[in-house]
Amino acid sequence: MNKPAMPNSFRTGPDEQGMFGIFGGRFVAETLMPLILDLEGQWNKAKNDPEFKAELQNLSTHYAGRPSKLYFAEGLTKHLGGAKVYFKREDLNHTGSHKINNCLGQILLAKRMGKRRIIAETGAGQHGVASATVAARFGYPCVVYMGATDVARQSPNVFRMKLLGAEVRPVTAGHGTLKDAMNEALRDWVTNVEDTYYLIGTAAGPHPYPELVRDFQSVIGTEARAQVLEQEGRLPDVIIAAVGGGSNAIGLFHPFLDDSEVRIIGVEAGGRGLDGVEHCASMSAGSPGVLHGNRTYLLQNSDGQILDGHSISAGLDYPGVGPEHSWLRDSGRVQYVPILDDEALEAFQLTTRVEGIIPALESAHAIAHAMKIVPDMDKDQIVIVNLSGRGDKDVHTVAKMLGMEI
Repeated sequence: MNKPAMPNSFRTGPDEQGMFGIFGGRFVAETLMPLILDLEGQWNKAKNDPEFKAELQNLSTHYAGRPSKLYFAEGLTKHLGGAKVYFKREDLNHTGSHKINNCLGQILLAKRMGKRRIIAETGAGQHGVASATVAARFGYPCVVYMGATDVARQSPNVFRMKLLGAEVRPVTAGHGTLKDAMNEALRDWVTNVEDTYYLIGTAAGPHPYPELVRDFQSVIGTEARAQVLEQEGRLPDVIIAAVGGGSNAIGLFHPFLDDSEVRIIGVEAGGRGLDGVEHCASMSAGSPGVLHGNRTYLLQNSDGQILDGHSISAGLDYPGVGPEHSWLRDSGRVQYVPILDDEALEAFQLTTRVEGIIPALESAHAIAHAMKIVPDMDKDQIVIVNLSGRGDKDVHTVAKMLGMEI
């Protein structure tokens, strides 16, 4: 595929049809188009409304606990013996991950639109928890679709959602993971368009979701940029984030996209290796196609059938990626690399031991890539890793992988 022409700015966003080059768009059922267009109109009004922005800022500060900290990971830096490593501490947010940033923004949109029933999909459960949390905060009923496989491996988050008053609906179709949960959520939405708001958790889906999720999550990169300038007096040399659907990554990346001196790396789930199908590295080993309302890089066979893939991390277990990431990949602005399950597991354990921080397995993928490149960098160079969530939810998975019982 020929590389697209270099844009004047990588931050211009999608065109009016929601396309990032050849990626994006809105491939949805006719019954959903009026709702999608209404959402787009409401979003365009809200993002320029001082009252909306003030309410979101107030909730972000006093409810979610922003700004999150930019933390110098001294123990990891010393262990690796190269560049300075900083963590953007999204794990410190209310509910334990970056997901709350997007959920607060979207629940306010639902309120503006008069939608009083919330549905969501979730993989690792962090988006489900955040959706259930904001629904509880605003007094709305909430249904969370979650693959049956993920329900089993993320039981602490399932219990949290139920405590918050949400109904968790296990999805047994396919491999019972995030793709299948999103399919069921879309079916629900089609049949309940009048009163239901679909609170999508990642920077994928039909336009305007990739754009609005990115904009709500860009608070991560906006803060990190200001914080590193304050602490180090300059921009970082490298920023790294894990990419499943891609919301935490695009949130970190977007404010840095036009800083040509900053190298940007997205880390995909390499699973058990790219030779077979037991991975979720759609940009490293996939091809363009249409899934969940947008055109993007996907894991698919020669007939265009979507493959299920695999990752130790439920949050990265998705056979596609947000369309903006696909565009950034083909433009060459962002490099996307795979990390294997066992590499993420090693990073999970090392970070816990040397920093006293238990990272989410998603975040451990990003840390694992930092572990590869930092030792070869100069000591005065700077790397920022997005610590997108905390790892409490993953301790049962990790214990099982290590042959231990909790």
